[in-house]
Amino acid sequence: MSFKRIFKQWRVWILIVCLFISYFSINYQFSNQGVIINGIEYNSTAARAGITNPTPDIKPTEREHILKVNSQGITTIDEFTNAIANIPVNTTFDITTNKRAYGLLKENAAIGITLANAPSSNLRKGIDLQGGTRVLLKPVTPITNDQTIDLMATMENRLNTYGLSDLTIRSASDLSGEKYVIVEIAGATKDEVKELVAGQGKFEAKIGNETVFEGGKKDITRVCKNDGTCSRVSTCGASTGGTSCRFEFQITLSPESAAHQAAVTQTLNIQSEPSGNRVLEKPLDLYLDGKLVSSLQIAADLKGQKATSILISGSGQGPTQKEAVQAAIAEMNKLQTILITGSLPTKLEIVKIDSISPSLGEQFVKNAIFIGLISLIGVAIVVYLRYRTLKIVIPMIITVSSEIFLVLGLAAMTKYNLDLASIAGIIASVGTGVDDQIVIMDELLFGEKTTSSTSIKQKVKKAFFVILAAYFVTVAAMLPLLGAGAGILKGFGLTTIAGVTIGVFITRPAYGAIARAWMEE
Repeated sequence: MSFKRIFKQWRVWILIVCLFISYFSINYQFSNQGVIINGIEYNSTAARAGITNPTPDIKPTEREHILKVNSQGITTIDEFTNAIANIPVNTTFDITTNKRAYGLLKENAAIGITLANAPSSNLRKGIDLQGGTRVLLKPVTPITNDQTIDLMATMENRLNTYGLSDLTIRSASDLSGEKYVIVEIAGATKDEVKELVAGQGKFEAKIGNETVFEGGKKDITRVCKNDGTCSRVSTCGASTGGTSCRFEFQITLSPESAAHQAAVTQTLNIQSEPSGNRVLEKPLDLYLDGKLVSSLQIAADLKGQKATSILISGSGQGPTQKEAVQAAIAEMNKLQTILITGSLPTKLEIVKIDSISPSLGEQFVKNAIFIGLISLIGVAIVVYLRYRTLKIVIPMIITVSSEIFLVLGLAAMTKYNLDLASIAGIIASVGTGVDDQIVIMDELLFGEKTTSSTSIKQKVKKAFFVILAAYFVTVAAMLPLLGAGAGILKGFGLTTIAGVTIGVFITRPAYGAIARAWMEE
């Protein structure tokens, strides 16, 4: 077959141009050693040094890479962890990235940076492939589209504040019109996200039956978080079943909330405790989603005072002191996050929660690649047995491979997260592609015998009439899947539609042009 004749076909050049666009979109990194910044906790040491959270729209290969801690080069997450651990508390140090250098003060063990291994391309992997947690949530009460948008914005803000930034939050609905919210968080476990995404997070501080302030920026202007001077685990002691550790952190009230609290305390009487301390007759009770989490005594000298600085406290329990400290820190982080972000517009219930380990996700990727290669080899063997010539087999396999590459390029370009359902959709679209190429070749080889280029052109048109009819049937069959299973199967439907569309309008016309050139030759 003459390559000169093939490269005269404009449909072939469209395929070549699209392949180049896909290559630059995927941007495969042949050397991906190093670590990237995956998330920054709110008001942490890293945040105060000017390190920012990567935005969701940034390409994976363009995320900020950490190069050095002081003068030590960093190529793995363990190297970074060890380098930070060796720096004494209350000591300044430098972190150098591919963008700039930052000066930090190590106030405690955690500096508020979440890391990940440097990505090998711009392809975004869903939790099925990289590990993490997927939660399917359903609003307890019906909500409007605007409320759904507010719900997802508040939830994203809450999870980012908690230090979880590599996440996807999207709305979905089933075939009956029931609304859902799907949250996917890479590298997180069920326990880390279950309460954060499912609980409404309605925080109320009450004196008696009077609410004096609530969580959110309206009433609370600042929450001390990740700062050892105003946020810490204070004391630990023996308790029933193990150890209990108490935490405390400061918040700053808005002037309006402080004035409201002063008006409520002005009416309270002063009483003396057995210890001799003079307090107001009613405590400040803290409620989270209607559950009492802490009760704080109010000093007598705060009666009628517009106090803007409030010390919030609580506790965590565990069988050992180490576990009690970890539980106290986790409870404090959750409470701080809710105070910062406020409550969700409605309560949510967990319909389904799945957690996949990173090692299992990595195995899924290897299996998917292996199965893909086996499928291509199988297709090549069957096609060769059918036509007994490599002149047909090789262009067909190249076209199938190009179709996969173009779908991956489109996924990288549109920032779509690939999961197992998406990969299944790619395989399904490739299957239809092989069928369509066989339709083209059978029509050319076994249709009405002819040697004129006009008749060959008519044969190709006849084949594409069948291909287009099959295309519209496939798309129609996939549309219901976009809403089936509350959107869980959406990836299969989308990638199948994308694959067959790319095939019908780019790769299969190119294959038809190649086949026509071969027949004319």
